[in-house]
Amino acid sequence: MSIGHYIKDIGRGKDGARALGRAQATDLMGQILDQEVSDLELGAFCIAMRIKGETAEEMAGFLDATHARLNPVRLNGAPAVVLPSYNGARKLPVLTPLLALLLAREGVAVVLHGTATEDKRVSSQAVLAVLGITASSLSPSVRAGDVVFVPTGVLNTGLERLLAVRRVVGLRNPGHSLVKLMNPCDGPALVVSSYTHPEYLQSMSATLALTGQHALLLRGTEGECVADARRTPAMDVFKNGQTLRVQPPQEGSLAKMPELPGTDASATAAYIQQVLQGTLPVPAPIALQVQHILHEVTP
Repeated sequence: MSIGHYIKDIGRGKDGARALGRAQATDLMGQILDQEVSDLELGAFCIAMRIKGETAEEMAGFLDATHARLNPVRLNGAPAVVLPSYNGARKLPVLTPLLALLLAREGVAVVLHGTATEDKRVSSQAVLAVLGITASSLSPSVRAGDVVFVPTGVLNTGLERLLAVRRVVGLRNPGHSLVKLMNPCDGPALVVSSYTHPEYLQSMSATLALTGQHALLLRGTEGECVADARRTPAMDVFKNGQTLRVQPPQEGSLAKMPELPGTDASATAAYIQQVLQGTLPVPAPIALQVQHILHEVTP
């Protein structure tokens, strides 16, 4: 098989490219995830889509193909939350593990998934390892109060290959939005999704509305799905095609900066332990995010 005819449509430049229908996008991504395309075709797809930009119909099709091919995480009836973690720490500590542990403390089953896409950033996986939570080598089951971390390659090796293109060409591709929108579980779960730039707010919102997924969307910390500990971002909930703004953005100047650690894994893990023990306060934006998530997943 070949995706050459799809590349011909999407690769005509910003003004000449034609968008794919949902069924076409499903077929295209299915071939990519099944690793039926050459490295040259995969690179051409990534560059073409980076120039053209993906539509909501295309992203919906990409999600259809992905959900049909994942090795799913098994749920055991508990309220479940999915935390994609792909960006890691650059200037600020990666506090996605803190968000996960705060939710687990409230009886939520928490599924983190991710893979390192840049060598210079500190990943959630590294912080979790210091905290004694190791990555799953097989697709696990998760219970109330559990936190599991599943590498992307365990969910689907073709998806990991798609993300790895960034290491070669240095540019994002649809896979980087795809992993932040997908539900890797075998049942309903709230996906906590994030965007880095305002244009992705529009495209990701449109995709969530079109697919009817249950999600909380915010501009996270350096691309992570955890609220910035310094300033509360806007948060939107998506459910059954409807959108609700549940948290307005914090305006004005900050009265006080929170006490935060450095970005290395050991310092971040030590800070998280202090917060969980009550020695340090939960940053207010993260506490608000926890409240909104619990409102969505608990009766």
